[in-house]
Amino acid sequence: MKKIIAFAGSNSKKSINKELATYTSGLLKNVEVTILDLNDYPLPIYGIDEEMEKGIPENAKKFLKEIQESDGIILSLAEHNGNFTAAFKNIVDWMSRIEQKLWSNKPMLLLSASPGGRGGASSMAIAKNGFPHMGANLIADFSLPKFYDNFKDGSIVNEELKEVHQKVVVTFENAVSL
Repeated sequence: MKKIIAFAGSNSKKSINKELATYTSGLLKNVEVTILDLNDYPLPIYGIDEEMEKGIPENAKKFLKEIQESDGIILSLAEHNGNFTAAFKNIVDWMSRIEQKLWSNKPMLLLSASPGGRGGASSMAIAKNGFPHMGANLIADFSLPKFYDNFKDGSIVNEELKEVHQKVVVTFENAVSL
């Protein structure tokens, strides 16, 4: 059985992006899903001095191992001030010191959600531009704007968005099945 990891690029305990990643992963068939939480992998802020003095933290190694041992990745990006959250950028920085191609060419479904109308468009654009250089195999992407209007009771309620979302899920599912 294929193993999928799903997580949010956020350390918020009430992350709407974790909700979206969890919901999306629950739509997949015939896979084992592990939901990861950045809060379970605390790390010091990356800096070359920190790395030289103390080495690579075990939690960065553990998170990278989850990626490497998976058959696919569902990642939903939060956005802070038009960029990744500090917690997500930090874990990426640490993992890239172990393996520059940290995404390991795993099929990736890239998601984003925000309370605003742009749906995390800025962080999504940064990821789509940069992740392929870090070994990402971007299969499909989906942004959910106005989260609190379009996602209720654990599901996307806007029918048009739900249809688009379902298509990207199927595209991802097919890529993982290969």
